[in-house]
Amino acid sequence: MLRLIEHPTSFPVPPNQDLTIEEYVGAINTGTASVSIARLRSGPDWSEPAQRPEFDECTLVLHGELHVENVDEGTTTLVKANQAIIVPKGVKIRYSTPDGADYIAVCLPAFTMETAHRDAE
Repeated sequence: MLRLIEHPTSFPVPPNQDLTIEEYVGAINTGTASVSIARLRSGPDWSEPAQRPEFDECTLVLHGELHVENVDEGTTTLVKANQAIIVPKGVKIRYSTPDGADYIAVCLPAFTMETAHRDAE
């Protein structure tokens, strides 16, 4: 059966972060465990703690530039508008946007805080 998703649900973020997450498909908005699709908008100088997720994450940058630090290897990949990156599960990563960004994240299986395994802030 087809299912129209009329609007996203805002995903909770800490109040001191310049970040908006709107989940269209996933655990919160649709109860979907197999995949999540969310739009994220972050301001300049935003970053989050490192995490070692239990899901694969594919990210498409719409505007700006996303910095993806591979903590395990000590490298950073710059993902610009109209580029995408695939981060396999189990890789310790940290996302940041020095100049702000607008991007879509697809997680397989769906993102949850419990399966992201974020470091303490």
